[in-house]
Amino acid sequence: MNDFSHWGVSTLGVRAAEPRTDEREHSAAVHLTSSFVYRTAAEAAAVFAGEQPGNIYSRFTNPTVQAFERRLAAMEGGDCCVATASGMSAILAMCMSVLKAGDHILASRTLFGSTINLFNNILGRFGIDTTYVDPGDLNAWGAALRPNTRLLFIETPNNPLTEIADIRALADIAHGAGALLAVDNCFLSPVLQQPLKLGADLVVHSATKYLDGQGRCVGGAVVGDAQRVGKDLFGFMRTAGPSMSPFNAWVFLKGLETLGIRMRAHCESALALARWLETQPGIARVFHPGLDSHPQHELAKRQHLKLGGVTGFGGIVSFELDGGREAAWRVIDSVQLLSITANLGDTRTTITHPATTTHGRITPEARRLAGIGEGLVRVAVGLEDVEDLKADLARGL
Repeated sequence: MNDFSHWGVSTLGVRAAEPRTDEREHSAAVHLTSSFVYRTAAEAAAVFAGEQPGNIYSRFTNPTVQAFERRLAAMEGGDCCVATASGMSAILAMCMSVLKAGDHILASRTLFGSTINLFNNILGRFGIDTTYVDPGDLNAWGAALRPNTRLLFIETPNNPLTEIADIRALADIAHGAGALLAVDNCFLSPVLQQPLKLGADLVVHSATKYLDGQGRCVGGAVVGDAQRVGKDLFGFMRTAGPSMSPFNAWVFLKGLETLGIRMRAHCESALALARWLETQPGIARVFHPGLDSHPQHELAKRQHLKLGGVTGFGGIVSFELDGGREAAWRVIDSVQLLSITANLGDTRTTITHPATTTHGRITPEARRLAGIGEGLVRVAVGLEDVEDLKADLARGL
């Protein structure tokens, strides 16, 4: 691929891998086609055989999707990217391309509920076992390794408590055991965190979140090296087909153009809201990596990138209410501005009760171990005026 290493990440979001047809359009075109035509039968045969470059079928080759893949790979500092139909299909495609029956996954116990269900209820049926450990306890990671451990998987910051995992240290643990480290980078995006540069092997995204930024489309992506992603994972995509649509890829391309300025605004408002929430009665604890009270605040300062000279801690704020579910639901039901929905990464601030939504399908014991109590509320801070967000939350507090 082209060398974009001399550009900043926000420039990459606007300019990297600019697709341009013979019409010389300035804004990226969207190629809404299922198939592609050839001048001769010989040309078709050469493209299908991989002897000549060219598009075949939009399940696995489409110019708009490829433009999104090249741009995201450049922003993450990876060789290759494969785009998928959703964030969960990205995790599935990654697992299916690097694991086999009998392998072992070592994962953070504080993962998105659907990821846990994928590991336990689907991959588990095919002989792939998963062990969950405290994301911040490096000794626990080392102790839980098995001879057949092939993948370490983390979210950092995680959902919904914003715990930070030490990517470089976990990469060393994984590589020492002959395993890979995969990082779900959904909460920060490549403008705030670049796991590959910290030693990770694979980066997973739910493009649905901040990469889009306006809650319009569902999609996912995996970024990594030319062999594991460019060949192995692409081969799985070509055969199994959990593909990103060209239209969604075009939307995500446009989203990447504004990712840097959006993430800066999300971070500034989230930190301001978190600091305000710490002063409110009835709140037992506020979770946001930018707070001095956050247990991994110093790690976040080292690991997260800066936007405009200021470290970015992300747009997620969670808080635990003293009154349990009743108090949490009262706050949620009182809002008039915030959207009651489990999605995040939107221009519009959202609020949800993780124990009964994002993590409602995992067991109560798993929620307890992950620290997700009945009084926990998660807010994904959007781009509204932060004073309006405070006033809206104050109704229920």
